[in-house]
Amino acid sequence: MQHFNTIIIGAGNGGLSCATRLATKGKKVLVLERHNIPGGCGTSFRRGRFEFEVALHQLNGMNTVDNPGPLRKLFREYGIEDQIEWIEIESLFKVNLPNGFEQSLPASRKEAEDVLIKRFPEEKESILRYFDTVFKFSEESEKFAEMQANSTGEPSVFKKFIMKNLFAKKFPTLAKYAVCSTQEVMDEFFKSKELQLCVNAYWCFMGMPPSRFPFSILARCTALYINDKPYYLRGGSQMMSQALADTIRKHNGTVKYNCGAKEILVKNGRAYGVIDDNGEEYSCDYVVSGISPIDTYFKLIKKDEVPKSAKEYLSPYTVGISALTCFIGLDCTPQEIGYTDSFNLTYTSLNCNDDFQNSYNLMPDIDPLINTCYTVDDPKVSPEGTSVITAGTLKYARSWMELSPEEYYETKYKAGQIILNRLEEKYPRIKEHIEEFEVATPLTHMRYLHHPEGAIYGFEQDLKSSVFFFPQEDQIQNLTFANGWVNICGFGPNYLYGAKVADKIIKLMEAYNG
Repeated sequence: MQHFNTIIIGAGNGGLSCATRLATKGKKVLVLERHNIPGGCGTSFRRGRFEFEVALHQLNGMNTVDNPGPLRKLFREYGIEDQIEWIEIESLFKVNLPNGFEQSLPASRKEAEDVLIKRFPEEKESILRYFDTVFKFSEESEKFAEMQANSTGEPSVFKKFIMKNLFAKKFPTLAKYAVCSTQEVMDEFFKSKELQLCVNAYWCFMGMPPSRFPFSILARCTALYINDKPYYLRGGSQMMSQALADTIRKHNGTVKYNCGAKEILVKNGRAYGVIDDNGEEYSCDYVVSGISPIDTYFKLIKKDEVPKSAKEYLSPYTVGISALTCFIGLDCTPQEIGYTDSFNLTYTSLNCNDDFQNSYNLMPDIDPLINTCYTVDDPKVSPEGTSVITAGTLKYARSWMELSPEEYYETKYKAGQIILNRLEEKYPRIKEHIEEFEVATPLTHMRYLHHPEGAIYGFEQDLKSSVFFFPQEDQIQNLTFANGWVNICGFGPNYLYGAKVADKIIKLMEAYNG
């Protein structure tokens, strides 16, 4: 039986980063991936002469070569920074509201403040105060996280005294807004609904409406994307995934495709090995799951070896939302049909909390519409004289799962046509330029990601189950997780979290061997 220091199940963002860190530190690793390519959500596919990005919108944590952000530093350590062509994006997003209202938000604090003040002069002081709050919150969050990371052992009486009595003084903005919803903060600062929608667009990155979306995530996203600038990459996220997989192999790690995990071997509450889809058995010191805790505990482990605590621990968490997405290749440039920004969010009304409820239904007629066209930022993203567009809405899987096969295909393309019609309203003549068109539903995500209900953000990332409440406590010894089910979802956060998990494993190995 072959032995590995660590076996990673699933070559998603967190699993790949974890495996890369371990491999570059000289550990013997095995990655099992059921798909024929690495990446999970970080993949692309081809239709005709177009390559379509599956999931990546904007990557943060990069900053510049001379002043690298945390993600660029990590990629530099992995040796893949120079293997990828990075594209800096000038605007954070563009918001399109009813009655022709349009507003782009530049990737600069001063410029963002200026354009919003020009648009909403009567709320100038609130705009300045809001951005000051966002950046103070982000700064205090970093300091608090650093303080937590540097603390060792059980909290002393002094530390408990500090946390109880001085926390609000040391971290006043964090203490005030840490458990607030985005909508609560929007209502505190702004009278204009239009202005609220101009600054809270990142709710769609986490699949939660502002009424349930933690302000803590919005504040961090806003500050990080402005400070480090949003990036895209030529070739899409598949380039990062492949670079990480190649690095693992370069450092004598093993990556197996078309071969997932059939069973995690557990005895007396401790994971000690894995059986793959081909029936081959491996022993290991640690198992890192890159798939959902639900499937990990209740599909990959024998029932009598699953602790009762696992079910109890996960019971408060709800499987999150999926998506309905159109992938569109056009035979014209973005400018020909009116695209000016690469990331766009279009609303049918000023109340996205109400409109979000339609995500439980099949048709995307009133849902906020997310569409991207990175050919705006780099014409080389698609063949010369063409454009690549993704456009879609957030959708829960349940209503799609209830369809018969015949109903499914009819409904899928009917829904896709609705999205095309909505795009046509905003970008006239877009339909006549379509060369390639494909639709992905929640069932498509279930098929390729193997996530429960096709969830693209893991568990619902609302106030009660994210940020301070992620399910990061391991229920079986030597079995842990590295993905968006136990961490803030997104590419950058999970590359960094995967490295953090690897560092934890390395420390445990050193302590055991020492």
